[in-house]
Order: sequence, then C-alpha cells, then structure tokens
Amino acid sequence: MSDLATATPTSSNPAPVLDPSGPESMVHITPTAATKVNEIRDAEGIETNMALRLRVVGGGCAGFSYDLYFDEGTEVDRQFEIQGVKVVVDEMSLMYLVGTEVDYVEGLQGAGFKFNNPNVKSTCGCGSSFSV
Repeated sequence: MSDLATATPTSSNPAPVLDPSGPESMVHITPTAATKVNEIRDAEGIETNMALRLRVVGGGCAGFSYDLYFDEGTEVDRQFEIQGVKVVVDEMSLMYLVGTEVDYVEGLQGAGFKFNNPNVKSTCGCGSSFSV
C-alpha cells in the first residue's frame, strides 16, 4: 500500500461547491491533493486505468476511518473525475463522504491526506478515526 493510507479526518467545513449537480458536490479534491495523487501514481508506476478509491471502513476508537488506495472500479461503484483524478467510491462509503474535501497537508506533525468531512460528529483523540 502507498502513502495514500495516511489520512487524517477532520470536521472543518469544505470549500464551497460551485456545481451542485457535479461530482464535486459529492467529494472535492483540492489541487494540492490531486497533484500528490498523480505524483504517487507516477512514482509507483501505477497504471492509468487504476482509479483512486475513497472508502470509509469500520474501525478505530471512534467507529470509522478513511481508506485511500488505487483500484479498478466496478459496475456498482460511483465513478467520476475530479481535478484530473479518476475516483471510485462504493455506495456505502459515499453516504459518509458526501460534501467531503480531500486535501494534502505537510507540517511539523508529518504529511498526509486530510479529510474535511462536514458529516463528522466527533473524532478520536489521535485523529485517526471518526463517528457520524
């Protein structure tokens, strides 16, 4: 698995959505995050047919956590392109991700993908899981 798995949930508000009917109304990827995804794709030699899978999984002390990895979409996934990144999301995860902004941040505490999810009610003390 690549660097993509280092995701930190937060509950701050995402950037405003311009097209309420487009995929950005479901999930937004910042230009910084899109650039990092493409850098990782190139560095690891990941095939262009592979999409970025955004997933919510059960676990962690608060109940749910985020998962990011490259994967092929299936016919039951929602598939769209945001900021030049092919994205696939299963329907179950999508209901937790609607309105979420995915960003990439670098700071004193490290670097990684950060989720700004308006649906989050609380996070755990270490910031690696969330509840809705």
